[in-house]
Amino acid sequence: MKHRIVVLGAGYAGAYVAGNLARRLSPADIEITVVNAVPHFVQRQRLNQLAAGLEVEAPPLTDVFAGTDIRLRVARVTAVDPERQVVAVADAEGGGEVGYDTLLYALGSRVADQSVPGVAEHAFDVAGMPSALRLRERLESLDRQGGGGSVLVVGDGLTGIETATEVAEFRPGLSVTLLASGELGARLSPGARGHLRRACDRLGITVLEHTSVEAVEAGRVRCGDGTVLASDATVWTAGFAVSPIAAASGFEVTEQGQMIVDRTMRSVSHPNVYAVGDSVHVLGDSGRPLPMNCGSAGYTSRQAISAIVGRLTGREIAHVKMAYRYNAISLGRRDGILQLIDGAAQARPRYMGGRKVMRVKEFLQRGALWGTAHPTFGVPKRRRRLAEPDTVAGRAAASAEMPAA
Repeated sequence: MKHRIVVLGAGYAGAYVAGNLARRLSPADIEITVVNAVPHFVQRQRLNQLAAGLEVEAPPLTDVFAGTDIRLRVARVTAVDPERQVVAVADAEGGGEVGYDTLLYALGSRVADQSVPGVAEHAFDVAGMPSALRLRERLESLDRQGGGGSVLVVGDGLTGIETATEVAEFRPGLSVTLLASGELGARLSPGARGHLRRACDRLGITVLEHTSVEAVEAGRVRCGDGTVLASDATVWTAGFAVSPIAAASGFEVTEQGQMIVDRTMRSVSHPNVYAVGDSVHVLGDSGRPLPMNCGSAGYTSRQAISAIVGRLTGREIAHVKMAYRYNAISLGRRDGILQLIDGAAQARPRYMGGRKVMRVKEFLQRGALWGTAHPTFGVPKRRRRLAEPDTVAGRAAASAEMPAA
């Protein structure tokens, strides 16, 4: 009987790991099933561009996994039963269960309302393709009215900054306001913050600093100081949360619901389960938790691949470096900021800004898509056979002594 590997989620992390495992392990010994809620690959890094009005490629996952023998199950994950080693799914035909021997959990994250009333009912977001398309439709409607509609972006993290600048540049007829809970771009270096302010001025973005939101209502936002701001489209980017499925399924998780793993991305509570991307809580080489972003997805994915292949084939498991070193921030299509990060996860004094940085960011985004569809480019094509069960069990027992990250 073949060893069943099931991958939950086909975002940057899940798709990359699935493709790698399919090309590194012999199909005579394994079968890989990817469970994803939609049949196409979503470039989450570009959803702010999609919402603004740009065209963004969403290739079918059947094309992404072409030639790999990966089985695609288009369904929504509803639960995991780690004792029975099955995943419950729901689809148009009623759903069912998918059994596994090794599970990779990569369900990613979604927008978090921070317990602010009205966010779910009245705010837009760019955390998923359906919500980004809904915002796009609203912005197009405001543009057609020709009355200078108002767009309010709540949150000045990377997603908020990129969304505000994309919308302001692509739809100059709309009035864009960016709300920051503290100083604008507080996590950037002084020079980068100055560059960001100049970009907002150039694009006509109104910036409100040290502003909290008490409630989101239809057509307006109530702030903590009592101020009421009119808004034809409120975009919520003030935080992200992971799926509650890991916690509900009995895995050991953090208070935020991220799965706790050892240095090889393996669950500390269930040794045949791995987690990657936004779903996982892991310390980087700096000793600090890796943030939720595409860079972290790459580090955790490569480590999980090494661990799964190593354990199943009875080989040594290499440790992948996990160094969070920079943020690349787009400011529309012609400007950007590259902020270097030090070992303490703080902004270094020096930064780069301008059109060249935007080209770098574009290269990184294109590379992320290409790398997902070609996960083993340059890697030897030999597919390794699985080790005998007692060898695999011995390897697993030995590595179980590794401390949690």
